[in-house]
Amino acid sequence: MRYTIGEIAAALHLDVVGDPDIVITGLSEPGDAGPDDLALASNPKYADAIGAGAAQAALLWADADWKALGLRAAIRPARPRFALSGLTAIADPGQGFGSGIHPGASVDPTADIGDGVTIAAGAVIGPEARIGTGSTIGPLCYVGWGAELGPNAYLREHTSIGAQVRIGARFIAQPGARVGGDGFSFVTPEKSGVEEVRESLGDQGAAQGQPWARIASLGAVEIGDDVELGTNSAIDNGTIRPTRIGHRTKIDNLVHIAHNVVIGDDNLICGQVGIAGSTTVGNFCVFAGQVGLSDNITIGDRVVCGAASKVLSSVRDGKVMLGYPAVEMKTHLSSFKNVRRLPRLLADVTALKKAVFNAGSSD
Repeated sequence: MRYTIGEIAAALHLDVVGDPDIVITGLSEPGDAGPDDLALASNPKYADAIGAGAAQAALLWADADWKALGLRAAIRPARPRFALSGLTAIADPGQGFGSGIHPGASVDPTADIGDGVTIAAGAVIGPEARIGTGSTIGPLCYVGWGAELGPNAYLREHTSIGAQVRIGARFIAQPGARVGGDGFSFVTPEKSGVEEVRESLGDQGAAQGQPWARIASLGAVEIGDDVELGTNSAIDNGTIRPTRIGHRTKIDNLVHIAHNVVIGDDNLICGQVGIAGSTTVGNFCVFAGQVGLSDNITIGDRVVCGAASKVLSSVRDGKVMLGYPAVEMKTHLSSFKNVRRLPRLLADVTALKKAVFNAGSSD
């Protein structure tokens, strides 16, 4: 990285105050910044740390007094964290996968490889696969038979894309991501104890233990544009129709999305979330870490589920859910407060019983 702060500001469509010709070669936290670093001080709590470092320039909060902070130049966006998105993109050096097709890659002759594609060592591209223009396939990745990646895909090492998967433009997959494994679908010859439990809410009835028969996954996975998939996450094939992920949805590490799930656009799905089979999720939802969604339910638009919530039934648009089983957050917090009051309430009841008993004894 080597840019003037004026060039950085122009790339971010922002203004620079002070000397625009200061050369920046790196980004740094304020206290660790050297004279060629751009210090990242997005709010006033970092003001003191700027003086502890040697930065001449900084990314600051909107109304920061940059001169009083001893700086020679600054960028002061209205939303510094959003500016950080573009700034880190400018500074990202990538993973060093090189360019072109490495001689140690295996590319089937029937595969369709677009212009400007990088395929790193040990990657395998299967028959009739299509790799879009400008894409990067990292080391030891696998793209299966008939799979399709749109332009500017970026697969980190050990990513696996199964047969017939369709993925849109600018897909990013972190190391170990898996798309297109078979769904976890099994059935018994007769009604199982699990089915009895679901119908009776607890009683297995006369059901006997039975072996499980596998249901093959004939559907694939369809993923929209600008989707990101985290490290060691998995999206399973649909049973008959594809599992679907909408545009711009971002999926964190260790997330499991099961067969036949349909997820809309612009969702944020955090680490260790599990979404069970045939569940439908709307648009603009946020699922915090370790949220679990039961199978065959519908989640509306703009739903937020707090960390570790377990959602067992459908949720309407705009609801904020928390707990196990998940209920509206205000209801959960009220219940939690009441539970905390129980020891005091029990003590009051005990004292009241003693008072009543003693009053009766004196008569």
